[in-house]
Amino acid sequence: MRILKIILPVLLLSFGLSAQNAYDIVKKSDNKLRSATSFAKIKITAVRPSWSKEMTIKTWTKNSNYSVALVTSPAKEKGIVFLRRDKEVWNYVPSISRTIKLPPSMMTQGWMGTDLTNDDMIKQSSILVDYNHKIAGEELIDGHKTWKIVLTPKENAAVIWGKIILWIDKEEYNQLRGEYYDEDNFLINKLISSKIKEFDGRKIPSHIEFIPEDNPGNKTLIDYLDLNFKIKIPEKYFTTAYMKRLR
Repeated sequence: MRILKIILPVLLLSFGLSAQNAYDIVKKSDNKLRSATSFAKIKITAVRPSWSKEMTIKTWTKNSNYSVALVTSPAKEKGIVFLRRDKEVWNYVPSISRTIKLPPSMMTQGWMGTDLTNDDMIKQSSILVDYNHKIAGEELIDGHKTWKIVLTPKENAAVIWGKIILWIDKEEYNQLRGEYYDEDNFLINKLISSKIKEFDGRKIPSHIEFIPEDNPGNKTLIDYLDLNFKIKIPEKYFTTAYMKRLR
């Protein structure tokens, strides 16, 4: 009985530290692309077996609650804007001069003809808030030592994934790989990050491949052209009234 009194607290402490460490790792990784404010220029390419489509966007973010994305090319879609304010998401379409509030059901729909969803681009769900975290092992990826971390949804969390597995670099805390599963544990999407560059003092993968498992030959490429942190952004950028004037 005395041995149990000694061992049990140690086991419980070890379990608690592992769970806390997994959360801390994911939080540090998630924060690599976040700050009080940020601005980015991004090229997104949808690749299909017989064609490809390229677009560029500008994004502005404030903390984790406000973000706005402006499509700058191609000409046909130039001026389209997506805005997130806390849990509300808005879309401005210049061709019809209308601002539309997107319902939660539209978060799972494809974004602008790519393999990404509205939720992927606008990040309504949070890998920190909406998921539990657990270290499942360690692996070597492209010469980088990584933690393999499994994320499972918290009860009643409004998320689209039944499970996420992330491979996070031990040195720079970059997410080098990601696998996204549905509620039946079928693999739906893969994410591969590479070409690490320094942006505004942070070493970050500048190239990301988003690969859907159920559409062979399809993938979406994301390339960071510019990325700045802690810049001044006018409050009006995150208002619906300013969406049509964003440049």
